[in-house]
Amino acid sequence: MAGEIKTPRLMLAAPRSGSGKTTIVMGLLAALRRRGERPFAFKCGPDYIDPMFHSRIIGTPAKNLDGYFTDAQTTRMLFAESLAESGCGIAVIEGVMGYYDGAGLTTVRGSSFELAKTLLAPVVLVVDARGMGQSALALVEGFLRHEQDSRIAGVIFNRTTARVYESLADGVRALGITPYGYLPPLPGMELQSRHLGLVTPEEVFGLRDYVKRLAEALEATVDVDGLLALSMRAAPFMWEETELPRLSKPLHISVAKDEAFCFLYEDNLKLLRRIGAKLSFFSPLRDERVPETTDVLLFPGGYPELYAQRLSENTRMLAAVRRALCGGAFVLAECGGFLYLARDLSDSAGNLYPMVGWLPARAFHTKKLGRFGYVELTEKQGGAHIRGHEFHYYDTTDNGSAFVAKKPYRDDAWACMHASERMLAGFAHLYYYSNPLFLVKRLERFIESRRG
Repeated sequence: MAGEIKTPRLMLAAPRSGSGKTTIVMGLLAALRRRGERPFAFKCGPDYIDPMFHSRIIGTPAKNLDGYFTDAQTTRMLFAESLAESGCGIAVIEGVMGYYDGAGLTTVRGSSFELAKTLLAPVVLVVDARGMGQSALALVEGFLRHEQDSRIAGVIFNRTTARVYESLADGVRALGITPYGYLPPLPGMELQSRHLGLVTPEEVFGLRDYVKRLAEALEATVDVDGLLALSMRAAPFMWEETELPRLSKPLHISVAKDEAFCFLYEDNLKLLRRIGAKLSFFSPLRDERVPETTDVLLFPGGYPELYAQRLSENTRMLAAVRRALCGGAFVLAECGGFLYLARDLSDSAGNLYPMVGWLPARAFHTKKLGRFGYVELTEKQGGAHIRGHEFHYYDTTDNGSAFVAKKPYRDDAWACMHASERMLAGFAHLYYYSNPLFLVKRLERFIESRRG
C-alpha cells in the first residue's frame, strides 16, 4: 500500500528542554478542539509521558515518532497510518529537547529538525523569553542560520509580557518569519515533575479544568488561526507501507497496564497485532490473575517503585505470574517490568518489598540517572539487534549478559539483558519498528520450542 499525505501539519519545537513546548502544545490541542477541529498529536523522540497528556486532550492515543528508531520511509508510514486511523484534520507534533539535538547530542539524527524535514512540516519555535529582551531575537536568528533550510516559519514567545512581545514582533518579521504571539507567565499552572519527567495525567487534580484554563490563556495571546493557516501550507509527500511477516501461530499476549506499568508505545502494540498476536490487558496492582489463555506476558516500564508495597501485597497476582512462567509462558519485560521480575525491590526510602522472584536479582535505588539515552542492542549469540533507550534511577545486582548495549556515536558499551527461548528482560525500552524481524523471530523460536 502507498499513498499521498496532504493532511495539514505543524511542529512546535524549542531551543532547549524546559521552554514550555508541552504546555503550549496542550493549550493548542485544546484550543483546536474548541474550534471544532480534529487534531491528532505526535511526540518526537522516545518520551512516554507527554503523549499521555496529549491523549487526554484529543481523546485517542497519541503516538511517538523517532528518526533514530526508524528510517524516513518507516517514519512516514507510521505517521500516515496514524492519521488514517484517527481521521484527524490536523497533525500537531511536539519536538524533543533542543531543535537540533539528536542522538548522542553530536548529530541531528533523531532530532526535531530531522523529523520536520522527513514530514515536510513547518516549525514554530517556542522561545522561553523570561529574563530576555532583544537577546531573544539573537537566539531566533541563530537557529534560523544554523541550517540552510531550518524549516522554522515562526515563533511563539513563552513566559513573557505583552510589552516585551511588542518589542520583539517587528524584529521577528525582519528575520523573514512570523510572530504567532506569546504566553504570559501562568502562576500556579506549572505541571509537577519527578525523577522520570512530568507526573502522569492521572496524578493531576482537576486536569480538565487545567486544560480549559490553558486553552483560554493561549487563545487570548496566540494567533491560533494563523497557526492553522501555517499548517495548511505543509507540502504533500508520498509514503509506502512496510510489509511484515506474520507468526506461524497466533499468540495471546497479556500486557500489564496500570499506574505502575504505563510506558507503552502505541505503535509497538499495533505491530504485535499486525504480526498475528491477540492482546489483552491486566493490572498487576488490582487484578488477582493473568488472563487464562496467556502465551506471552509483557511487562512494560513505568513506576513500580512508587507502588512497590501494593505490588508486593498483591500476593495472588505474584503467584499467578509465577505459575504462568513456570507453565511455559514467554515473558518480555522492560525497565520497570524488569524490576517487577526481580526477587525484591526497594523504594526510594530503602524499604524492601518481595516481587515475582523470577530473576535472582535485587533491584535498588541509585539516586542518579543511569545509562541514560538511546542504545542499540546486539545479541552475543547470533547478532540479532534492535534499538531502544534507557532512562532509570534504579539498578539491579544482575542485569543479564546476553546482549551488548552500545550508545550511538560513542564508544560506551556494556553487557545487559536476560534472554532465553522464553524470556527477554532488561532495562532497555525497545522500539519494535526499529527492527520488526527481531521480535518476530524471537516469538517464532518460542512457538517452535513449545512444539518440541
